[in-house]
Amino acid sequence: MNSTDQFVIDLFEGQNLSFIGTVDEHGFPHIRAMLRPRKREGIKTIYFSTNTPTNKVRHLQSNEKACVYFCNPAAFQGALLIGTMEVLEAQEYKEMLWQDGDELYYPGGVTDPDYIVLRFTAISGRNFSNFHSDDFYIN
Repeated sequence: MNSTDQFVIDLFEGQNLSFIGTVDEHGFPHIRAMLRPRKREGIKTIYFSTNTPTNKVRHLQSNEKACVYFCNPAAFQGALLIGTMEVLEAQEYKEMLWQDGDELYYPGGVTDPDYIVLRFTAISGRNFSNFHSDDFYIN
């Protein structure tokens, strides 16, 4: 694993929040805070769970371009990942991310129609640390 990947993973693991950006039907960006993603495969593939009837899901259904940002404000460090985000409705993905306690948000359980999974696939990024930033590409 290279140092850039480790930097992003450390930010990911060290924070409870992340931020995702989507693009609306007029081409304007929307940023919102999300709980830390439930699963990742390196820094290339990241999974979020969310509510189905949200603006972010609507945006992603018409434009899959997205970004994910992790930061440590106290250390003035951050990592931006740029890529695409898919809306996954298949039950296998819902079961993969389901955790005890989720029924608080989704009373219907893992099959609740209000529960959906988002899969982000990164293609590039930019990290910020020590008053310096670097662009990188993800294979």
